[in-house]
Amino acid sequence: MKSIQEQDPKIFELLEKETRRQNTNLELIASENFVSRAVLQANGSNLTNKYAEGYPGKRYYGGCEWADVIEDIARDRAKELFGADWVNVQPHSGATANAAVYLALMKPGDTLLGFDLSHGGHLTHGSPVNFSGIYFKPEFYGVEKETGRLDYNKIRDKAKAVKPKMISIGASAYSRDYDYEAFRSIADEVGALLWMDMAHTAGLIATKLLNDPLPHAHVVTTTTHKTLRGPRGGMILVGKDGENNLGVVAPKSGRTKNWSEVLDSAVFPGTQGGPLMHIIAAKAVAYGEALEDSFKEYQIQVQKNAKALAAKFVELGYDIVSGGTDNHLILIDLRNKGVTGKIAEEALGKAAITVNKNMVPFDTESPFVTSGIRIGAPAMTTRGLQEAEFEYIAFLIDKVIQNSGNEDIHKQVEGEVNDLCERFPLYDFVTA
Repeated sequence: MKSIQEQDPKIFELLEKETRRQNTNLELIASENFVSRAVLQANGSNLTNKYAEGYPGKRYYGGCEWADVIEDIARDRAKELFGADWVNVQPHSGATANAAVYLALMKPGDTLLGFDLSHGGHLTHGSPVNFSGIYFKPEFYGVEKETGRLDYNKIRDKAKAVKPKMISIGASAYSRDYDYEAFRSIADEVGALLWMDMAHTAGLIATKLLNDPLPHAHVVTTTTHKTLRGPRGGMILVGKDGENNLGVVAPKSGRTKNWSEVLDSAVFPGTQGGPLMHIIAAKAVAYGEALEDSFKEYQIQVQKNAKALAAKFVELGYDIVSGGTDNHLILIDLRNKGVTGKIAEEALGKAAITVNKNMVPFDTESPFVTSGIRIGAPAMTTRGLQEAEFEYIAFLIDKVIQNSGNEDIHKQVEGEVNDLCERFPLYDFVTA
């Protein structure tokens, strides 16, 4: 068989260009990370050939004996990593994991109380352009204008007013930790289910650097990339708390099923067909890496780097939403600097600094323009950068933003970025 270079030189060339981009740019998108070579190898393995509809020991295809072992290893490692009683590692993404939760636990028209996307929430937590806002009745809570933080008393009042079937927690641009005990108290008071989507913070939660949702939430979902530093994919977890295994009545048979049955069925055959076994193998490798002591050291450094970045931006006169960070990211409101998120993203891109424009709470710009940028520490921490380098990155970003229309400054900063990246090499290969 031909190699990709022989078979498709055009795609090979583009992969080489992407390798160069990743090697020479500062990757600061909070939802991105760099996986290990071992994860890449599993990701590109011959398991991409294997169809394995069903679950280990209950497949609809033959030849799944090794796929079964691999999926069992992935499940066992995930349970150990998070202290979970049950997991499903098959979801293709965080969005499909969330879709399975809705299918299992909600009916069309039921009310969901979720974190407002414009305040930093998730698209799949009731946004009107997403299935979650189309098929269910979304209500929202958000942060306080003065503090940029959640007010749990106001969330309680909102829940009592709208009486949701489910309350969701989790965000894509909220830099503070959550009080899960308070959320569970609110959910219990109004008779709601509690769901935590820890897509962004899973790595920090696994290493006990942030509060643990599993003892409090009825169900937890996550992506497997971002801070968890695995392949792109999703996962569903249920904690060991006996209350989290309440019976659910199956709509057709009327039989009471446990959570694992209902959620397994919601993934397959409810929302997707055959699992991506090569991705599940890569998940297993990533979970194994996350069980090593070095992974906690990495997460500690992620937090330190994010805090150093936030402190330096405050020193430079930037408005950090909520005033700082507890996790891996910061959200910067650029309105006092006179530039939009769109302008900042484009200018920084020309200087080889990759960020994303982002809505800030109570934004006055459209989602296509925004008043802010979101910056995350996971990817560059993977490359070995520490607090001093992140403080330097803040200086470079400020230089670009203060000169957003100056191409000469962009070029100068690009050179400084390239020099920094050369000190912390990433990949020296295109394929595994």
